[in-house]
Amino acid sequence: MSTSTGATGPAGIPERPIPGQPLPEASTNSVPDGASFDPLRLCIYTTVGLLGWILGPFAVLAFAALGLVGYWKAHQAGLTRTKCYLRDVRLVLLYLGVVALITAAASVIKINGWFS
Repeated sequence: MSTSTGATGPAGIPERPIPGQPLPEASTNSVPDGASFDPLRLCIYTTVGLLGWILGPFAVLAFAALGLVGYWKAHQAGLTRTKCYLRDVRLVLLYLGVVALITAAASVIKINGWFS
């Protein structure tokens, strides 16, 4: 178990801070105010794109349904504005619902093609 307080470990990889310990001073090469770019989103976009490519309309349907359920629950909890380009949660729900319906139809057509 590491006893680091957030220092840089081997190969310059930051180590996890210990709960209750103060964080070390920011190094001189870090971006001020913690605004450094995290490329995790790019990895997520790549993974979603890969799943969409491999699974076709089934992946789009799954992600649309997941988004629809998530936004529906958030809307029921009082969310009215979102960071999504459409901004209004009702528009996002409409968009996701239309995408889910279209991809459900595409999935049925694809499955029909397997049996003909």
